[in-house]
Amino acid sequence: MSLIRTIIAEDDPRIAEIQHRFVEKLDAFEAIGIAHNLDDCREMIDILEPDLILLDIHFPDGSGLDFLKSLRDENLNIDVILVTAAKDVESLKSAMHGGVFDYIVKPLEFSRMRDSLSRYRDHFERLNALDTVEQSDIDGLLPRAKTDSAANRSGNLLPKGIDALTLNKVRDLFQSLPDSQGAEKIGQKIGVSRTTARRYLEYLVSTNELVVDVSYGGVGRPERHYCRL
Repeated sequence: MSLIRTIIAEDDPRIAEIQHRFVEKLDAFEAIGIAHNLDDCREMIDILEPDLILLDIHFPDGSGLDFLKSLRDENLNIDVILVTAAKDVESLKSAMHGGVFDYIVKPLEFSRMRDSLSRYRDHFERLNALDTVEQSDIDGLLPRAKTDSAANRSGNLLPKGIDALTLNKVRDLFQSLPDSQGAEKIGQKIGVSRTTARRYLEYLVSTNELVVDVSYGGVGRPERHYCRL
């Protein structure tokens, strides 16, 4: 599998280096250039032909949103994830209208960046593996496919045996866990049995919010450990 060729467009060298380190931690990605202004970013695009740009909004020589619009006007086959301090609604609307894959607000958190890039990797690989598309393929690639997941988060359409309150407790717990955990420890932390915790953990694995690894260390049956993507 070829690596996802990524350009980092960020005017602050320190933040650009942080993003570079984040990207290099993920096996599927290759940081092929760092641009501290939009002119350099444009030149890198022409020469390096990236798959993805991590793009800031505010640059000394212009707006990342205007730059995004120019990419779309030229029909360039490049995906964009905005990484910015801008929290105003108009910037978000412009980004969405420009077809960004994601919108990440600074200060950067590795877990949030990892989640975004992992989802992009899955999207990239699925899209590039297709020759023709069925409706199910389209539903899995376009944003509307996230509707069911969003409904689950609000407490609707959850399967039998899964309630929204406990589910959100598990989600919130994994926001602060530094490493993977087994069902027994998760159950102790949220005040439920190991069996109940396992049910919620497996549900979150099925929705691609957690991943599971099997530990064979020690005597007895292998233990399943869970962590965020």
